[in-house]
Amino acid sequence: MFFSEIHERIRFVFLVCIMVLIAIIIKVFYIQVFSYQKLNTLAESLWSRELPIKADRGLIVDRKGRVLASNVTTVSLVVVPGQIKNPEEVAKNLADILGSDYKDMLAHVTKSTSIERVHPEGRRLSYEIAEKINNLKYDGVYLLKESKRYYPYETVLSHVLGYVGIDNQGLSGLELYYDKYLTGADGAIKYFSDGKGNKLELTEVYEAPTSGITLELTIDMDLQLAVENELDNAMAKYNPEQGLIMAMNPKTGEILAMASRPTFNSNNYQKYSTEVINRNLPIWMTYEPGSTFKIITLSAALEEKTINLFKDTFHDSGAINVDGATIHCWKAGGHGTQTMLQVVENSCNPGFVSIGQTLGAEKLMSYIDAYGFGDKTGVDLNGESSGILFDVNKMGPVELATTSFGQGISVTPLQQIRAVSAAINGGTLYTPYIVGSLLDSETNSLLKKIESEKVGNPISSETSSLVRYALESVVANGSGKNAYIENYRVGGKTGTAQKVKDGKYLSGNYILSFIGFLPADDPEVIVYVAIDNPKGVTQYGGVVSAPIAKSVLNSAIEILDIPPSKEVMPREYTWLDTKYVILPSVVGQSKSEAIKTLKGFKIEYAGNGDNVIYQSPEGGYYVEEGETIKLLLG
Repeated sequence: MFFSEIHERIRFVFLVCIMVLIAIIIKVFYIQVFSYQKLNTLAESLWSRELPIKADRGLIVDRKGRVLASNVTTVSLVVVPGQIKNPEEVAKNLADILGSDYKDMLAHVTKSTSIERVHPEGRRLSYEIAEKINNLKYDGVYLLKESKRYYPYETVLSHVLGYVGIDNQGLSGLELYYDKYLTGADGAIKYFSDGKGNKLELTEVYEAPTSGITLELTIDMDLQLAVENELDNAMAKYNPEQGLIMAMNPKTGEILAMASRPTFNSNNYQKYSTEVINRNLPIWMTYEPGSTFKIITLSAALEEKTINLFKDTFHDSGAINVDGATIHCWKAGGHGTQTMLQVVENSCNPGFVSIGQTLGAEKLMSYIDAYGFGDKTGVDLNGESSGILFDVNKMGPVELATTSFGQGISVTPLQQIRAVSAAINGGTLYTPYIVGSLLDSETNSLLKKIESEKVGNPISSETSSLVRYALESVVANGSGKNAYIENYRVGGKTGTAQKVKDGKYLSGNYILSFIGFLPADDPEVIVYVAIDNPKGVTQYGGVVSAPIAKSVLNSAIEILDIPPSKEVMPREYTWLDTKYVILPSVVGQSKSEAIKTLKGFKIEYAGNGDNVIYQSPEGGYYVEEGETIKLLLG
């Protein structure tokens, strides 16, 4: 009995030992297989150290590869407090070189941390200062590479590009919107140290940083520079409160140029007020669009067939009464009896009130909604506004009347150019965009191509064709004459919008605008100009903004290589205008016949013979009266 109890105890102890051994084996297996990486990382963290190397941000380039935002290499000061032998001496010398406070520097070099970045006084140091620090040869004092954002064109495209903070994080514009793409992966120099932080004589490991992705924009820098130049000229000439110009491809929604004033230098954004640096007017500013909005009303009426441009007429006496409210025409005494095409040419407010009445509030507002007004366009920029529209359920006869000619509602310039693009491109509404491609920073190979996004079809292609014809007639025969370009089919519409403050219209204070495009039969580019309260000039969009748009369109002709057309709508000349006539072709004629045909022109000859084998300019296009024609004889 006694021995039996002993054997039982021995078996029990043996079983317990076996179980403990199995538990230990399981624990060891778990540690070796499942927890190895975690424990190894914790162990390494006790003696492994890293000196960070900041990655370059991705470049921003225009559609032709020209660099708009790049990086310049600078250095920053980093200290490892555990390696510094004489902190008081180190702090004093570093403070003297950097021109900073000794106590602040002493706090940096004695801080209880493995690595301390001296911020902000030790960031982005000049070569001279970095050289002085390097010559000290102190243990625990390191100068590490750091990139600084650089904008070679300075104030050009600044609101679009935006700017970055001291740590290269995007704070505005494309820098903010695409920050996750532009931000690269930082690298490091890894080394090993003892418990006191002293560097051990072991192999260092260098992990190279990876630059961010390159953004290729839809912007054409040649056109952007032309736009910036015209805007600078307008600011100098008219001293307006602010101004903006945009150019877009109406067939795709690609933004080709975008500028506004006042502007700022992205390299030194800290010197400007937040109102200047954070207000990209083409997407942020909202105002009554005025007569450029009549294009929307016109397209809706043509689509619904409530008017006929050529057969229907309207008599303008100078004003129209709507529910007790009198709405005046800009021309005292009115335009008299007009066709609806002439109503558009003359930008006649009472006429457009009549057009709006044929539609009714619900129908007109349905088209305004279909064109995207009242909502953000979805452009790839931050800070976009959505505008303000009337509630269709609260619209009376007066609200319908004023909306018909662009008063009483609020839109952004980008909404306006986007909607008019749809009205002239065949009826397709696109989401505007400014980044066209994402490129690999090392190989420049294509990572992603941004495609045009169609979001609606507010009108048919047939209606769009009529709208283009009417707007071409506005430039040839109406209020947009100052945007006419010989040998090119230009369409457009002027706008003169009275500004509102504290619920009241300001006297003599207008936003003058013009929206124009070419070629009118197949638009390649559309331009929108808005000048806020110009001084010393008659305040009409056709007087101020149309000539600016003409200059931008002339630049676009050359930059985008848009060919001339022989099928242009002839313009009506006044006695002040330089007159142009169609140049006849004399190629194949004899010299004497050519002289008779070119009567009134100056002629220069080259070559021998009696027959004309070449002429410059080419026949069939408009040329200035009395221009010199060069003939090659053979």
